[in-house]
Amino acid sequence: IKAMQSLQELNGGSTRASNAQIMFLCLHASGLTLIPVSIIAARAALRAENPTDIFVPCMVATFVATMAAMIIVSIKQKINLFQPVILAWIGTISLLIALLVQFIVRMNADDVQSFSSVLSNSIILGIFFLIVLGALYKRIDIFDAFIEGAKGGFETAVRIIPYLVGMLVAISMLRTSGTFEAIIDAMKSVFAAIGADTRFVDGLPTALIKPLSGSGARGMMIDTMTTYGVDSFAGRLACVLQGSSDTTFYVIAVYFGAVSVKDTRYSVGAMLLADLVGIITSILLAYLFFG
Repeated sequence: IKAMQSLQELNGGSTRASNAQIMFLCLHASGLTLIPVSIIAARAALRAENPTDIFVPCMVATFVATMAAMIIVSIKQKINLFQPVILAWIGTISLLIALLVQFIVRMNADDVQSFSSVLSNSIILGIFFLIVLGALYKRIDIFDAFIEGAKGGFETAVRIIPYLVGMLVAISMLRTSGTFEAIIDAMKSVFAAIGADTRFVDGLPTALIKPLSGSGARGMMIDTMTTYGVDSFAGRLACVLQGSSDTTFYVIAVYFGAVSVKDTRYSVGAMLLADLVGIITSILLAYLFFG
């Protein structure tokens, strides 16, 4: 919210979203997730054999979605991405992920599970130590910084309540009307008719509700794991989908609402397109890791 307020100051208080605000929110909505703690915790609570086995797929899916969001907005805003610094960062990360995927493809199912578990736990532990070391290097009091952030979070929560109420009412109407069930049944029928594997369709409710509500998507994820099994293909796919993107319409309502921006321009379309890339990537990764 503070970053959005700073961008709004540069925007001159206009009710029309600036290019910088759109880029910022599209990257935010793509949901770059370093550690999917809540997803891992949910899997652990449901007694998954290896709660962290979805970490690597989540990390790859969210990276691809973030890159898609950046490219989509850059094309729209005519930003030149072929700059040495940008290419170096994106190219290096993309190369590492590509090598990781290529390495995993050559493994059998059991080796993939073991490698994913070790890598996931190592990365999580490494990120934790990097945060602590970074705070020590910058001489930042971690506890005080945490408390200050918590205070700001409470103030923000109070300010965005009206926007949240509106979103929750809309989500409730969609869920109780049976819209999601009808969409899922139709998709399953289509893929079954063409002879395709329909297992992934059972995990899609999480993807459908994620742009609207993070808590709703989490509920769908848990429901999928409970219904089909926490270590089932659908259950794991739902977890990867949950970690691959953020709540698009929530982000738009809260962040633009917090700075009184009414004309969001092409934000919604760009975010939903990035979400679609994240969904497709998540499905492919689920088949690669758990198929």
